[in-house]
Amino acid sequence: MVLLCSSKTPRLYSLIFSSPFASRNKRLVIENLKPSLSSLQNQLLYRPITSKIPENQHNFTVDYLIRSCGLSPEAAISASKMLELQNPERADSVLALLRDHGFSEIQISKLVRSYPRVLLAYPGRTLLPKIKFFSSLGVSKEELAKTLASTPHLLSVSLANRIVPTYEFLRSLISEKNVVSVFKFRSRIFLEGHCKNVAPNIGLLRELGVSQSCISLMLAQCTQTLMQKPENFGKVVDEVRDKGLDLEKATFMFALRSLSGKNSKLIWDRSREVYRSWGWSEDDILFAFRKNPQCMNLSEKKITLAMDFFVNKMGWSSGLLAKCPAVLCLSLENRIIPRCSVVKVLLLKGLINENFSLSYVLLQVEKLFLERFVTRYLDQVPQLLSLYQGKVEIEDL
Repeated sequence: MVLLCSSKTPRLYSLIFSSPFASRNKRLVIENLKPSLSSLQNQLLYRPITSKIPENQHNFTVDYLIRSCGLSPEAAISASKMLELQNPERADSVLALLRDHGFSEIQISKLVRSYPRVLLAYPGRTLLPKIKFFSSLGVSKEELAKTLASTPHLLSVSLANRIVPTYEFLRSLISEKNVVSVFKFRSRIFLEGHCKNVAPNIGLLRELGVSQSCISLMLAQCTQTLMQKPENFGKVVDEVRDKGLDLEKATFMFALRSLSGKNSKLIWDRSREVYRSWGWSEDDILFAFRKNPQCMNLSEKKITLAMDFFVNKMGWSSGLLAKCPAVLCLSLENRIIPRCSVVKVLLLKGLINENFSLSYVLLQVEKLFLERFVTRYLDQVPQLLSLYQGKVEIEDL
């Protein structure tokens, strides 16, 4: 660069690139510069003409990504556009560090494919301190490798300026155990930090009078919702309040999550139409949403199958489900059908009456259900447990 800025260089540059001959034969002129010019000047003058990576160097990078990192040829070629390896030493050190800390070959391949430039990092200076920090929180080797393979750019952000301050912010509001959970399942907050979106959104909730316990619950379980841009988050908060949810209840937090998705309005409209097709009124829909916001995020297929079973096979009204929408979120095969089959047999045999709630049957833990609906009646119906376990059908009893 000194050469290009010297008093003689502009004249040389002008002579080469302004003449008609030079415009047609730039490569020839440059190649015939006097040997007295340094190699640096040759490189600087030649670089605007071609930006291609030397073929042998490019081939080395691609070959290394395939051979040492397990990338497919196509993925290696794509990754090589963001990475230029001069030699294998540092990349080998990075891979050795990852393997020493429990990364499988598949996880290493996934990480490098998403973040090829990790191979240029200084292992001891930039990677190891982050790995040690997350390990110090109680994250196991297996979980750490899984998380970093899924969110590899965590290895590129500053430990002192981004990761540690975000940890301290989280720890001031939730337990260490919940911080680890956030890292494992919602690690993007460590990538983006808490200052830009999360802190302002929590500030809004506090202004509205949302309790600290609800805010902590939301931070632990609905982290992504709090990571929205404040202007978008404010609109969702207003929408949830308009639907009549109580700010003091945990359902307010889950309603925010329910209405915060990219296609939330589309999903709401679709679910609304499905429920209306089963006889729910607008009041039923709002009542169900206030009790269990997740019921509006179920797929059309899941809603239809559950409604069909409860209404057509069990003979219960759809309005009954609006009063206990949480049962619609349960597994049809693993929870609803086994328990309802037991209840149906007991009803047919007159051993119980119909004065029970759906939550009493379907939401209680398995131990209590077995005690109240199965073991108590084994003398009268010996095959009741086999029915519950799916070994016999109702018709066999």
